[in-house]
Amino acid sequence: MSAAEIVLGLGLLCAVVFTVTSILIFAALDRRGVKTNFLLIRFLIPKYAHQYKAITKQETGKTGALFFWWVLSINLALVAFLIVLIVR
Repeated sequence: MSAAEIVLGLGLLCAVVFTVTSILIFAALDRRGVKTNFLLIRFLIPKYAHQYKAITKQETGKTGALFFWWVLSINLALVAFLIVLIVR
């Protein structure tokens, strides 16, 4: 197993974490009564994530943990895939 394959696997894992946190953010907004559109979640998730950040900051005084996982996972996935493209 080469280093590129390991980095690719980590990138895919980060992409899965991003997908799961996106769905959890969507569900959290839905529970709070925010109008959301599941069919357009792919395009509107940045908007929903920032709404989640604002709502949790207003409720608790801190940004919700899902927002940090969302940002971290998509950025790590991007870096991992760029590394794989450069190495190959």
